[in-house]
Amino acid sequence: MIVRAWRGYATPSHEEAYRDHLLRTVRPKLEALSGFGGLYLLRRRDSAEVEFQVLTLWNSMEDIRAFAGPDPERAVVEPEAEAALVRFDASVRHYEVLAQPGR
Repeated sequence: MIVRAWRGYATPSHEEAYRDHLLRTVRPKLEALSGFGGLYLLRRRDSAEVEFQVLTLWNSMEDIRAFAGPDPERAVVEPEAEAALVRFDASVRHYEVLAQPGR
């Protein structure tokens, strides 16, 4: 299993817009893709901004390439997400899962 990790940042007033877009629009699209294993949406707040860490789970790098295209390190960010965020990582990181709960 591969974890694809990405971060985006929103103002507190746009926090719900990004969260709702990811969970209501993006997640259903991802769930329809072969090799997608789910996602974690993490949030960290401070006084000025909200950091989101999005971790998606994939069966293989081939499945990630089918989603992200020929450059799997490049972030895939929809226009609605860009509108809700003040900044975001242009690239992603991939991690091979060596241990997980229950295994």
